[in-house]
Amino acid sequence: MTISTKGRYALRIMLDLANHIGETTKLKDIALRQGISEKYMEQIIAVLNKAGYVRSTRGAQGGYQLVKEPKDYTAGMILRLTEGSLAPVECLAENALPCQREEACVTVELYQRIYDAVNDIIDNTTIQDLLDREHEKAKDTA
Repeated sequence: MTISTKGRYALRIMLDLANHIGETTKLKDIALRQGISEKYMEQIIAVLNKAGYVRSTRGAQGGYQLVKEPKDYTAGMILRLTEGSLAPVECLAENALPCQREEACVTVELYQRIYDAVNDIIDNTTIQDLLDREHEKAKDTA
């Protein structure tokens, strides 16, 4: 399993918006701070907006902001939205076709443990957790 740039950038966008909670932030400002193409960000923010994770405001003072508090978004929510299945093998993915080796397969147990560990981490890490860690790292380098 590899998390694509879309998933990584979605997390960075959400984290950037969390850093500016209560403000309406323009995409070009996020793009500059994060070093992400504004065109690519438009595609990602559209997905986040459609899912109801961010809200857009039109006009000269328009931009984007989080709909909820940073503690209410998990990394898992964002990654599943942008990546789809995070299963390490196809047979564990949602709606997977039945496997002919299912009864005899012992490696699937290993893959299931990997999948469970990944889900545990991303479902128990919030944007607030990442924001707090970012602030800690900034203090350490100051």
